[in-house]
Amino acid sequence: MARTGTQRAILLVDLEHLGNRGDIVNVARGYLRNYLLPRKLAEAATESRVAEVERQRAGRAKQEARSVEQAQEIATTLNRTVLSIPARSGPEGRLYGSITSADLADEIWRTRKIRVDRRKIRLEEPIKALGTYLVEIDVFPEVRAAVKTQIVPAEGFDQVFGTTGATAQTIAADVDGPAAG
Repeated sequence: MARTGTQRAILLVDLEHLGNRGDIVNVARGYLRNYLLPRKLAEAATESRVAEVERQRAGRAKQEARSVEQAQEIATTLNRTVLSIPARSGPEGRLYGSITSADLADEIWRTRKIRVDRRKIRLEEPIKALGTYLVEIDVFPEVRAAVKTQIVPAEGFDQVFGTTGATAQTIAADVDGPAAG
């Protein structure tokens, strides 16, 4: 007569149909013995291993709480940051080239010494005109910052093409809309 029933197992990897790594799940004994164990997808849930997994889970929760606090501090710093990026532009305020999320990440590192992954910068499309932009950055899950970014004409480039500083400011105002005043 075959023994049937379930046994508790600790998942070692994320399995779509069972759960995530570290979860304790009930599975059929044969499934555990013949499929999960040989493929190193799970291990039997002994009392000592369950206690160890719970300790690790508590440690991870503490670490994540510290990470959230650090992320909020970084977000506060970024919210106060105003980036001023010089770029070559034509008479109508259009840039020669564009400002990408990688350029913004480099500028944040240069000015604030904060590393930001370019993929975390929410930029719909590269910036292609002079002006002031509010760029959102995902610092941590559910923690966002907004960095004010000013794209200004590169010095020395204006004289070559006959654009004056006043024209550049007018162009920037046109890009941003009417000036608040």
